[in-house]
Amino acid sequence: MESSDTLRNKCAACYRQFNKMEHLVEHMRISYHSVHEPTCGICGKHCRSFESMREHLIGPLPKAECERVFKERGCDICLTILGSRNALRVHRETCQLSRGNAGLLHRMGNLGIYDEIKVDNNRAKVVALACKMVGGGSDGSLDLCARVCLIDEYENIIFQTYVKPHLPVTNFRYETTGVRPEFLRDAMPVRQVSRKIQDFLCNGEAIWKIRSRGGRARILVGHGLDHDLKCLDMEYPPILIRDTAKYPPLMKTSKLSNSLKYITKAYLGYDIQTGIQDPYDDCVATIRLYMRMRSQFHKWENYPLATDPQNRNNFAQWRQSELERMSPEELLEISRSDYSCWCLDSRDPSA
Repeated sequence: MESSDTLRNKCAACYRQFNKMEHLVEHMRISYHSVHEPTCGICGKHCRSFESMREHLIGPLPKAECERVFKERGCDICLTILGSRNALRVHRETCQLSRGNAGLLHRMGNLGIYDEIKVDNNRAKVVALACKMVGGGSDGSLDLCARVCLIDEYENIIFQTYVKPHLPVTNFRYETTGVRPEFLRDAMPVRQVSRKIQDFLCNGEAIWKIRSRGGRARILVGHGLDHDLKCLDMEYPPILIRDTAKYPPLMKTSKLSNSLKYITKAYLGYDIQTGIQDPYDDCVATIRLYMRMRSQFHKWENYPLATDPQNRNNFAQWRQSELERMSPEELLEISRSDYSCWCLDSRDPSA
């Protein structure tokens, strides 16, 4: 049985135990525990990512009671705990998506290209971007954008075209890209493609004026967007970028990203990037991952980020004595996230 001293020095979020209260305070100062962390629906433990929560539930060294309950009533895709096995069966029918759900528009879209932004998508506030790269340079290792796709949150194609790189292509990587030399011969130049996409994303706002989510500019979703934007020679404000390769709950660790292929299988339940890869499939996967993360219900906080001015003194050194007198639950109550949870987008009326 745990002593009262041990319980007092036990983190109310991740359940780590400390010998002294000052050590727990320092842990809370640097851990950034918050209501936005993935949380076990059985024991309430906070985890830094869904990967760590998956390990907590199903191995390799899971918590025994949580593992038992999860095997009976847990969804292995979204990691939710349901009330009964029947509820789990009904839930899983909607939780597990399929690559074929995109429907007729995708199949029609692949018959040709949309080399003009579709005007009926001008109201889209969230869009996903994906590119496919061919190789340039003497050894073919330099990534050059050869296909690009842009879709809205309803998986409608906004823009899809082949792209003519600004450098000669030395490796078409046909086995994965499906790109042949004749497809790029009369394709739209990369600078023209970039200009069209950037104009659409900015939606009438000057890019240097975009400072928040409250304007007309659109949220951009993708996987490894730094690389895609670099290959398109584009810039876009980080505040409007939602990258599934950099979103902490979807990462392996704080420094390593999961592949889009892996997180699509793990958190949507279907396979992508088999054989010749279509950028539309990548767009659909990232927009679905974004919508799933955005739809999580978390406790509302007026100032949810540790960087918000209102929170800057929550764990200030000059408050050390006061903090050491608080209970673990009180420390958790004042702790805030060090990343912007995508659930906050659902509370932004402009998103």
